Amino acid sequence: MALSAPRTFFGIHSFSPYQRATGEFYGELKVLESSSLSLSGETIDLVGGSNKFPWESADGAITAEMSLSFSEYPDFVFTLFLGNAPTTNAAEASGSVTTAANVKGTSVISAANGISAVTATSGDEADLKFGKYIIVATASQIFDLYLGSDADIGRGTDGDYLNDSLKVASGLDVSASSAIDATFGLTFTKVGTPAFTIGDSAEFYVNPINTSSMDVTIGNQANQSFPNFGALIMGQKKGSGEMIEADAFNCKAVGMPLAFSRGAFSTSEVTVKMLYDSAKDGVIKIRWVQPS
Repeated sequence: MALSAPRTFFGIHSFSPYQRATGEFYGELKVLESSSLSLSGETIDLVGGSNKFPWESADGAITAEMSLSFSEYPDFVFTLFLGNAPTTNAAEASGSVTTAANVKGTSVISAANGISAVTATSGDEADLKFGKYIIVATASQIFDLYLGSDADIGRGTDGDYLNDSLKVASGLDVSASSAIDATFGLTFTKVGTPAFTIGDSAEFYVNPINTSSMDVTIGNQANQSFPNFGALIMGQKKGSGEMIEADAFNCKAVGMPLAFSRGAFSTSEVTVKMLYDSAKDGVIKIRWVQPS
């Protein structure tokens, strides 16, 4: 009788985490670099006397971990690995400007005497440029505008920095009416009689016209939680049709690096603990099939 062909595994196809309570999937990671399951055990040796070798060895604990490496960032990876669920926003045909908030002092953004709102200028929405903006008061009714990065500064009407402090506009005046900066598509609506304290500042964020956007605050203590989850790891389907699937019943992961490397796609490597599931009486189930 001839020997059977060796059973081999090749590649990785997907990683699909699911909710333990319902079995519903969070989604699927497909842009995977690698994933490995490590079930490493320890032995506890009995040593004594002058013998340089153990007299006996007993079974110790087994540590079950999954090393997951991926290069895509769906919402659920922030939920599972960083503890806070993102907010996914629908398309913004006119872009968006967040509610401005005071950073230093309280005189710039005011519902009585100051800037009451920062909004996209009607007709100039195509000039909105992605980024974080800072307002700094330079006189009682005059301010300068700063932008945190020039990555999107050429969108619509070209913008430019005025100096190395990242200033993009100088001397915006709300003494008589609301101030408009057409280059950046922004309107600063004034209310009452502004009375800025020189040096006071405020911040806001801008999205250009878009088809979708996401934002998430990591470390929000009030809502932060790291749920346990199950996960299916599917190996790459071989040319022979063979398939391999690993179902880890009870997983836990805390932390996820976010790489920003020069000229390279971001890849995150996450260590996932695989824990015992008392209901299923196991840690992981391996299934292999050779279709006929």
